[in-house]
Amino acid sequence: MTSAFRTTGPFTGRCISILMVVLAFFAAPAIAADLPQPTGRVVLTVDGDIGVTNAPGAAEFDLAMLEALGTVAVETSTVWTQGVIRFEGVPLRALLERLGIRKGQIQAIAANDYGVAIPVSDAVDGGPIIAFRRDGKEMSVRENGPLWIIYPSDSNPDYQTDAIYARSIWQLVRMTAKP
Repeated sequence: MTSAFRTTGPFTGRCISILMVVLAFFAAPAIAADLPQPTGRVVLTVDGDIGVTNAPGAAEFDLAMLEALGTVAVETSTVWTQGVIRFEGVPLRALLERLGIRKGQIQAIAANDYGVAIPVSDAVDGGPIIAFRRDGKEMSVRENGPLWIIYPSDSNPDYQTDAIYARSIWQLVRMTAKP
């Protein structure tokens, strides 16, 4: 059986290298297009050093898009509420992985412009979630929503520190990834 392509010779390595660069160039926009456009109200915008976007320089999420990343429930008390509350949301780890954020920190910003730095290393299994439900109901701005970063402090004493309490930002609207 004969091949129509020559696989040996002085130009083979260079041609393969050029082909790889061309494929990588055209594959990058395809990866970026993998994040759908929000169809509902945008509740979270992530920008900065991210690998996937659906808006100029940013990734915008409506509630359905966050839910599609997979939800978990955390039952915990907080220093701002009474009793144990059931929070539901997307693990911070799932969001960061989806956007290709693997190192550095996230500057989390609330609706009132309060901001706090969260190390990407906090995004672990069983770690913080971006909560959008409290006791089964979506959270309004009045109830510290629509998004609240919740650390499961009742199940992990390492999360019972002032530094972690400061990272538990409510009325979250934006995150900026920094290397």
